[in-house]
Amino acid sequence: MNPAIDLCWEVDHLEGIGKNRARVRSVAVGGGGINVARHVVRFGGRATAVHTAGGEVGLRLNRLLDEEGIDHVAVDIDDDTREALVLFEAESRRSYHIVPPGPRLREREGQRCLEVLERFVGTCPYVVVSGSLPGGLPDDYYAAVARHVKEAGSRLVLDTSGSALRAALAEGVFLFRCNRTEAESLTGKAISGFDDARALNEHLLTTGAAEIAVTTLGGLGALCSTRHGHTELYAPPLPGEPLSDAGAGDSMVAALTTQLAAGADPVSACALGVATAAAAMLTPSTEPFDVNVALSLRSQVRTANG
Repeated sequence: MNPAIDLCWEVDHLEGIGKNRARVRSVAVGGGGINVARHVVRFGGRATAVHTAGGEVGLRLNRLLDEEGIDHVAVDIDDDTREALVLFEAESRRSYHIVPPGPRLREREGQRCLEVLERFVGTCPYVVVSGSLPGGLPDDYYAAVARHVKEAGSRLVLDTSGSALRAALAEGVFLFRCNRTEAESLTGKAISGFDDARALNEHLLTTGAAEIAVTTLGGLGALCSTRHGHTELYAPPLPGEPLSDAGAGDSMVAALTTQLAAGADPVSACALGVATAAAAMLTPSTEPFDVNVALSLRSQVRTANG
């Protein structure tokens, strides 16, 4: 719903005074749903990215997706698609992500997105909603998406935040993934470990907000909860220096959804998701993770019943 073109620039050292000479490191299409579709394909699955596109930036976004070979459907909007900047400082190996809010969508544009969803959802066993909801759309927009998906007999995987998240959970989804920040926004309390995540996941399951709840805990790992119980998944040791956590969540969602679509159980699917998130942290900016590294880290994800 709110994609972006990610411009990644690299500087040797970021100076506070004077000009910083930069090199263009990469130009790529980003945004939660597009990233998930991209990574599903990299894992051997099939995915279609449905996204908005507006103005000259939107035209460029479509061209970049075509060049990358990602199957996609664009919904035209009046305002320009956003551009985001990733600044990578080579000396410190740190990435700075500068992300604008994006365009405001009109009611008719939001309705067109729902109409496109209705055309495709019946042929897809899983629908992933990932990323922020653009301004201009009502808070219950993703709740309407959840209803459409359920009516079509498909399963919704949700990864968003804010008031749109609460409304969608009130409707009920198949799988909900949240990070520590999103979890704390739901509980109003600090989420410091597996016990805190277990309390949240249990609440989500018992209220019918989700059939599967996955709360990630940064470098600690993640808790995967179903009606059969809670499983703690411990993040594998990184074989290198962590460079950026941007895109780790999208990478995880792509891995676990691909595995679920292939018939894996939720815990096994989540284990690959944890390994993939770790692999994503080894890449600077929003560059794609190494699939072979993700697969190799999978065997190092330890699990325990919570």
